[in-house]
Amino acid sequence: MREQVEAESLKEQMGRIIEEARMLLPGIQALFGFQTIAVFNEPFKKLPMLVQDCHVAALALVVVAIALVMLPAAYHRQAEPFHISRRATSLSSRCICYALAPLAAAISLDVFVVLQMVTGDTTVAAIGGGSAFVLLISVWFAYPQLMRRKLSRIS
Repeated sequence: MREQVEAESLKEQMGRIIEEARMLLPGIQALFGFQTIAVFNEPFKKLPMLVQDCHVAALALVVVAIALVMLPAAYHRQAEPFHISRRATSLSSRCICYALAPLAAAISLDVFVVLQMVTGDTTVAAIGGGSAFVLLISVWFAYPQLMRRKLSRIS
Protein backbone atom coordinates (compact mmCIF):
# COMPACT_ATOMS: atom_id res chain seq x y z
CA MET A 1 0.00 0.00 0.00
CA ARG A 2 1.52 3.31 -1.09
CA GLU A 3 1.33 6.35 1.13
CA GLN A 4 0.10 9.58 -0.44
CA VAL A 5 2.83 12.22 -0.52
CA GLU A 6 2.35 15.90 -1.24
CA ALA A 7 5.17 18.32 -2.02
CA GLU A 8 5.44 21.56 -0.06
CA SER A 9 6.11 24.90 -1.69
CA LEU A 10 9.29 26.74 -0.74
CA LYS A 11 7.17 29.18 1.28
CA GLU A 12 5.55 26.31 3.20
CA GLN A 13 8.93 24.66 3.75
CA MET A 14 10.47 27.85 5.16
CA GLY A 15 7.42 28.42 7.35
CA ARG A 16 7.73 24.92 8.78
CA ILE A 17 11.48 25.34 9.36
CA ILE A 18 10.95 28.61 11.22
CA GLU A 19 8.14 26.97 13.22
CA GLU A 20 10.48 24.10 14.18
CA ALA A 21 13.14 26.60 15.25
CA ARG A 22 10.56 28.43 17.37
CA MET A 23 9.68 25.16 19.07
CA LEU A 24 13.31 24.22 19.78
CA LEU A 25 14.66 27.57 20.87
CA PRO A 26 12.77 28.11 24.17
CA GLY A 27 13.85 24.69 25.45
CA ILE A 28 17.45 25.25 24.46
CA GLN A 29 17.41 28.71 26.03
CA ALA A 30 15.95 27.31 29.26
CA LEU A 31 18.69 24.67 29.33
CA PHE A 32 21.29 27.39 28.78
CA GLY A 33 19.85 29.40 31.66
CA PHE A 34 19.93 26.46 34.06
CA GLN A 35 23.45 25.60 32.96
CA THR A 36 24.61 29.15 33.57
CA ILE A 37 23.04 29.35 37.02
CA ALA A 38 24.48 25.99 38.12
CA VAL A 39 28.04 27.28 38.33
CA PHE A 40 27.04 29.78 41.02
CA ASN A 41 25.76 27.09 43.38
CA GLU A 42 28.09 25.99 46.16
CA PRO A 43 27.75 22.22 45.52
CA PHE A 44 28.93 22.75 41.95
CA LYS A 45 32.23 24.19 43.19
CA LYS A 46 32.84 21.01 45.19
CA LEU A 47 32.57 18.75 42.13
CA PRO A 48 35.78 17.32 40.67
CA MET A 49 37.37 19.52 38.00
CA LEU A 50 36.61 16.89 35.31
CA VAL A 51 32.90 17.14 36.08
CA GLN A 52 33.01 20.94 36.07
CA ASP A 53 34.83 20.81 32.72
CA CYS A 54 32.09 18.54 31.34
CA HIS A 55 29.53 21.12 32.39
CA VAL A 56 31.47 23.91 30.66
CA ALA A 57 31.71 21.73 27.52
CA ALA A 58 27.95 21.16 27.69
CA LEU A 59 27.42 24.92 27.97
CA ALA A 60 29.59 25.49 24.88
CA LEU A 61 27.66 22.82 22.96
CA VAL A 62 24.37 24.51 23.83
CA VAL A 63 25.76 27.79 22.45
CA VAL A 64 26.56 25.95 19.20
CA ALA A 65 23.01 24.54 19.11
CA ILE A 66 21.53 28.00 19.69
CA ALA A 67 23.66 29.45 16.89
CA LEU A 68 22.51 26.74 14.48
CA VAL A 69 18.84 27.12 15.42
CA MET A 70 19.01 30.90 15.00
CA LEU A 71 20.93 30.79 11.71
CA PRO A 72 17.88 30.25 9.43
CA ALA A 73 16.16 33.43 10.61
CA ALA A 74 19.38 35.44 10.49
CA TYR A 75 20.23 34.13 7.02
CA HIS A 76 16.77 34.78 5.63
CA ARG A 77 16.59 38.32 7.01
CA GLN A 78 20.09 39.30 5.90
CA ALA A 79 21.04 37.28 2.81
CA GLU A 80 17.67 36.76 1.10
CA PRO A 81 15.20 39.15 2.78
CA PHE A 82 12.69 39.49 -0.04
CA HIS A 83 12.40 35.94 -1.35
CA ILE A 84 12.67 32.29 -0.40
CA SER A 85 15.07 30.09 -2.32
CA ARG A 86 15.77 26.37 -2.42
CA ARG A 87 19.26 27.27 -1.07
CA ALA A 88 17.73 29.03 1.95
CA THR A 89 15.34 26.20 2.77
CA SER A 90 18.06 23.59 2.34
CA LEU A 91 20.54 25.49 4.53
CA SER A 92 17.88 26.21 7.14
CA SER A 93 16.70 22.61 7.27
CA ARG A 94 20.25 21.31 7.69
CA CYS A 95 20.97 23.84 10.46
CA ILE A 96 17.92 22.79 12.48
CA CYS A 97 18.88 19.14 12.04
CA TYR A 98 22.57 19.69 12.81
CA ALA A 99 21.68 21.63 15.98
CA LEU A 100 20.36 18.40 17.47
CA ALA A 101 23.85 16.79 17.55
CA PRO A 102 25.50 19.33 19.89
CA LEU A 103 22.25 19.50 21.86
CA ALA A 104 22.32 15.70 22.36
CA ALA A 105 25.94 15.88 23.46
CA ALA A 106 25.22 18.78 25.84
CA ILE A 107 22.24 17.04 27.43
CA SER A 108 24.29 13.85 27.83
CA LEU A 109 27.15 15.71 29.48
CA ASP A 110 24.70 17.37 31.84
CA VAL A 111 23.18 13.98 32.67
CA PHE A 112 26.73 12.87 33.51
CA VAL A 113 27.21 15.92 35.76
CA VAL A 114 23.89 15.42 37.56
CA LEU A 115 24.47 11.70 38.10
CA GLN A 116 27.99 12.36 39.34
CA MET A 117 26.63 14.90 41.79
CA VAL A 118 23.80 12.62 42.97
CA THR A 119 25.63 9.28 43.12
CA GLY A 120 29.25 10.32 43.51
CA ASP A 121 30.06 7.40 41.19
CA THR A 122 31.82 8.30 37.95
CA THR A 123 31.03 4.93 36.37
CA VAL A 124 27.29 5.28 37.01
CA ALA A 125 27.43 8.87 35.76
CA ALA A 126 29.30 7.85 32.59
CA ILE A 127 26.86 5.02 31.87
CA GLY A 128 23.91 7.35 32.38
CA GLY A 129 25.38 10.10 30.21
CA GLY A 130 26.39 7.61 27.53
CA SER A 131 22.96 6.01 27.58
CA ALA A 132 21.30 9.41 27.20
CA PHE A 133 23.54 10.15 24.21
CA VAL A 134 22.76 6.83 22.53
CA LEU A 135 19.03 7.33 23.10
CA LEU A 136 18.99 10.88 21.72
CA ILE A 137 21.14 10.09 18.69
CA SER A 138 19.04 6.99 17.99
CA VAL A 139 15.75 8.87 18.15
CA TRP A 140 16.90 12.09 16.47
CA PHE A 141 19.19 10.63 13.77
CA ALA A 142 19.32 6.85 13.44
CA TYR A 143 15.57 6.19 13.35
CA PRO A 144 14.79 8.99 10.85
CA GLN A 145 17.63 7.83 8.59
CA LEU A 146 16.41 4.25 8.79
CA MET A 147 12.90 5.36 7.83
CA ARG A 148 14.29 7.56 5.03
CA ARG A 149 16.06 4.54 3.52
CA LYS A 150 12.99 2.37 3.97
CA LEU A 151 10.70 4.93 2.35
CA SER A 152 13.09 5.52 -0.55
CA ARG A 153 13.03 1.79 -1.33
CA ILE A 154 9.23 1.80 -1.34
CA SER A 155 8.80 4.77 -3.67
